Amino acid sequence: MKLFYFRTIKTILLIFAITTSGYMFSQEKLKIFISVDMEGIGGIGTPKMTRSGGKDYATGRQLMTDEVNTVVDAIFEFGDADILVNDSHGDMQNLLHLQLDPRVTYLQSNIKPLGMVQGLDSSFDAAIFIGYHARAGNLGGFLAHTGSGSVKGLWINGIEVGEGGLNALYAGTLGVPVILASGDDKFSEEFTKIVDTRTVITKTAVGSSAAKLLHPDKVKAKLKTKTVEALRNLKTAKPLNVSNPVTVRFKSSTTTRADVVMSIPNMKRIDGTTVEYKAKNMDEAYRLIRVMYKYISW
Repeated sequence: MKLFYFRTIKTILLIFAITTSGYMFSQEKLKIFISVDMEGIGGIGTPKMTRSGGKDYATGRQLMTDEVNTVVDAIFEFGDADILVNDSHGDMQNLLHLQLDPRVTYLQSNIKPLGMVQGLDSSFDAAIFIGYHARAGNLGGFLAHTGSGSVKGLWINGIEVGEGGLNALYAGTLGVPVILASGDDKFSEEFTKIVDTRTVITKTAVGSSAAKLLHPDKVKAKLKTKTVEALRNLKTAKPLNVSNPVTVRFKSSTTTRADVVMSIPNMKRIDGTTVEYKAKNMDEAYRLIRVMYKYISW
């Protein structure tokens, strides 16, 4: 009888230990990177709403901040987390950071070598892209561009990418999956051809400078649902694979810009406006791309 009692207690303790261990594992603190652009934010339907001094820019900032807070709230509803929010639009000083959820760390200013992915490293469990837009040349994409108006096309290892694709490839080299992205319908269509992930469509593009909008409350509800869904399936999320070296092909808006870029050692000229460079890895490629579109003014 004593032996039976002992074995019973031992079994109960073992089951408890396994259950508790599993519970604690599921409650480990997550580390999430959020990059937030502006053109793809719900409720933004004109170019001026995305520009400092433009009509309703203040409203655009509020909408942007509200969407970030919605995603952050959903993450904490799922479990404890360390969250870095990288302001990734224009001068990268758009979010109303006094209104941001105080549990996040906020990174602003566009004078940063890695721009939209600054602060992202291999210690993060996942990345989320909010308010993104389609690449330069995407027919009908709302405010579609890649980095700046100086870029007419960008290819990584032969794949044409916009900001979303470029940033997802960078995250992939770090082993970080993009588990959710939001933006207009053209962005979603473009992005999911490259990345197997969930998206939230915030608006329907009506040409390059107009959009049919959902109410911001509906967008936030979708963001919250999809964020929790993505976190529940985090173990199945896969980062993009990127082979080294990384071939960058960059088509600029002017031949003069291409002329100047040719001053970079080992740069190859493809045609009047297009250059190509073979980078040793994605980190080198990303930094070079940012220099070419941001810091060369011709």
